[in-house]
Amino acid sequence: MEKNLKNSIGIVQTQTIRVIDTDAPLALRCGKTLGPIDVAYETYGTLSDAGDNVILICHALSGDAHVAGFHSPEDRKPGWWDNMVGPGKPIDTNRYFVICSNILGGCRGTTGPSDINPATGRPYGLEFPIITIEDIVRVQKLLLEALGIDRILAVIGGSMGGMQVLQWAISYPSMVEAVICIASTARLNAQSIAFDAVGRNAILADPNFREGQYPGQETPDRGLAIARMIGHITYLSEQSMRSKFGRQLQRKDRYSYDFNSEFSIESYLDYQGQTFIERFDANSYLYITKAMDYFDPALEYGTLGQAFSNSVCRFFIVSFSSDWLFTPEQSEEMVRALSAEGKEVTYCNIESPYGHDAFLLEDHELGGVISGFVESTLHRIRTGVRFLPPQKRGAEEKYKTSDRGKRLRLDYELIDSLVEPNSRVIDLGCGDGQLLVRLIGDKGVMAQGVELDQDLVIRCVQRGLPVLHRDIERGLEEYPNDSFDYAVLSQTMQTLRDPEKVIRELVRVARKVIVSFPNFAHWPCRLQLLFQGCAPQTRQLPFRWHNSPNIHFLSLKDFDRFCRETDIQILARIPLGKYVAGPVRIWPNLFAAQAVYVISRYFSHSSSES
Repeated sequence: MEKNLKNSIGIVQTQTIRVIDTDAPLALRCGKTLGPIDVAYETYGTLSDAGDNVILICHALSGDAHVAGFHSPEDRKPGWWDNMVGPGKPIDTNRYFVICSNILGGCRGTTGPSDINPATGRPYGLEFPIITIEDIVRVQKLLLEALGIDRILAVIGGSMGGMQVLQWAISYPSMVEAVICIASTARLNAQSIAFDAVGRNAILADPNFREGQYPGQETPDRGLAIARMIGHITYLSEQSMRSKFGRQLQRKDRYSYDFNSEFSIESYLDYQGQTFIERFDANSYLYITKAMDYFDPALEYGTLGQAFSNSVCRFFIVSFSSDWLFTPEQSEEMVRALSAEGKEVTYCNIESPYGHDAFLLEDHELGGVISGFVESTLHRIRTGVRFLPPQKRGAEEKYKTSDRGKRLRLDYELIDSLVEPNSRVIDLGCGDGQLLVRLIGDKGVMAQGVELDQDLVIRCVQRGLPVLHRDIERGLEEYPNDSFDYAVLSQTMQTLRDPEKVIRELVRVARKVIVSFPNFAHWPCRLQLLFQGCAPQTRQLPFRWHNSPNIHFLSLKDFDRFCRETDIQILARIPLGKYVAGPVRIWPNLFAAQAVYVISRYFSHSSSES
């Protein structure tokens, strides 16, 4: 245990506070009232003098207030997110004041259906009123008021906790600086509602349920265990189950030809069901899953975007590639709605084999982006600077740039000079965000990055840059016409499968589009082809033919013709040499190593150089 305590926040204590009295009950969304309401919570770290370092963590269905540390030296397991919360961890309790509370309707200290109904003197059972995610968040708000907290640096939650995060941005938009919604959704799909319904029916059909009045008697353990097993299947992925269990038998080397659990996956699910009934209440399971089913901000506000219309916080949406419970597509739906409303949104889809449970297991990648996003938010509050500068950690820089993320400094400098101050800029294929940092620092632009490479997306998030993890060839349908003053496509066009589709989309969403690309007709390329007879390698085209991301090779003349044929106006055409900062004026198609164009929609004849 000493080792665990050393790597943890240590011994912590769950506290309880009354936030609603019996004589002034809380009006719930269902139309009923509830009181008194007690809330169980834990805190870690120290509140800053300015009160600007508060992080609220919202737990998932089966979680509770005990997010980190141990309740006693004899505890076998730490809090449910101990790998993320603690000294020096991604949610660093040396820097932040962290709060987590058990939700309304829970069974771990906060008022729920297993508590005594003051009107009857017996446990609520099914007399407990139906609750919603909105009610849960209102009680969290009352807790913070009781603790004297009126500002939140970040609200963070996964799964059902992510629903609470979204509700915070909707209900209390001026109180929250940033929200981090992980492996969640803005509304359950039919499949998820179906899984919840089967789990509830398993509980309701258990003969020991007795209309929810089972205290002091045999409890509906079988129904609750089945509900847990059903739910737990949705938390895994086919890949993780295959690699961990396959068709392996648990304790035998041949089939027993009976109905006992004999496959490893069966024994695993039996174990999950058994451990769950030891710490959870069947009534709470009914009420919490129903609250999840009802969560649908778009239904209340007309559209999902309108639900967030008053939100001024930063949004960070995280999904996992193998999550089939709350899929990446559901996260992207949130991203599209937020982007259409002009909100500052960052999105990362983390590659993981662990399914929905990845938000509890992928602490390296997830921890890196969470720490960077929260740190940059606090840095912005305290300094007004919208990105984090590189910082030293020992002998290594905090931000390492891979070759894929590097761009030519000459390219940066010219693009910087073409962008007007305080404009709106979207950078497609933004790499690790070096250009965005420069534009924000030099010109004060409102920036949005788009990048496909996960490692580079993580670099951008760690710098505090708003970036969307996506393939730009899928389009930008969430953005209305002229959403940006400038779109930048720097050293990326030659890597696209369908550059025409991308260019047409960019001239739609931006008033001006800045495009740069290496010139394949540059004289060193021609000489290498002529005398060596092999694919050229130059400073602008450094890759070999077999590992190059470039799939199109074009010259200035090629792009001129492309613009004429697609009715795109060339506003500026700047051929650049290999080392000289100024434009190449003589035979640019031969002597330019790369080119920068400024284009827009609507074609008009302009002079072209030969």
